[in-house]
Amino acid sequence: MRILLIRHGDPDYIHDTLTEKGHREAALLSEAAKRLETGDCYQSPLGRAQATAAYTLRKLGKTAETLDWLREFPAEVDLNQSMELQKAYNDTRMEGHRYGARIAWDMLPSYWTEHPEYSDRFQWRQSEAARCSDLISVYDSVTSKMDELLARYGYVRENHHYRVEKENSRTITFFCHFGIICVLLSHLWSVSPFVLWHTLALAPTSVSEVVSEEREKGTASFRALRLGDLSHLYGGNEPASFSARFCETFENREQRH
Repeated sequence: MRILLIRHGDPDYIHDTLTEKGHREAALLSEAAKRLETGDCYQSPLGRAQATAAYTLRKLGKTAETLDWLREFPAEVDLNQSMELQKAYNDTRMEGHRYGARIAWDMLPSYWTEHPEYSDRFQWRQSEAARCSDLISVYDSVTSKMDELLARYGYVRENHHYRVEKENSRTITFFCHFGIICVLLSHLWSVSPFVLWHTLALAPTSVSEVVSEEREKGTASFRALRLGDLSHLYGGNEPASFSARFCETFENREQRH
């Protein structure tokens, strides 16, 4: 089985759509649609993902099923419950006398790298961020929904691998978002999502591909053939968007901080 994970194009987050550049990126992605062999398509309910998918779906004459759990990963941390976490998200603004909610994975490297529980496949669930957020319940809800979908294709989650009830070489494609892609990959690979959130930067319209391997009959695992592929942009002389990255050097104020 083959899974394609495609991030939306360069985003206009305020209006939940694409920038002009994002539309160019999505159009170039659609030019590669036939050789991608997308199979069954699923999309996030958010506008920027649907606008991206629309180019490819139109090119292929396909439709996509909208799945609510493919929206950008929504777990939020309540810093008011933990003075320690105020160091991990130290640029959080006060709203009145309280801190505003923060996206769970938008944590400073100086904090999570020095707390080994965030890198551990099990202990991240007992971390301070997990304690002060809905991180675990949202993560488990999303990954269980993915497992329900994979079971429909014959791959049933069993501990940390998949039992093959009906082997096949079909493809499914998700048009979605950076944060949720990392969550899905972390579940497929049984690793902490914090490791992927903080070590991958998947640019807009990038294509990531994982495939099942069945080295012993009836037992499957998933491996990546490519992560963040942008060959469709290079072929169209379109530079990669900086979205999903932070500043390469701190003094470069033109880059995202």
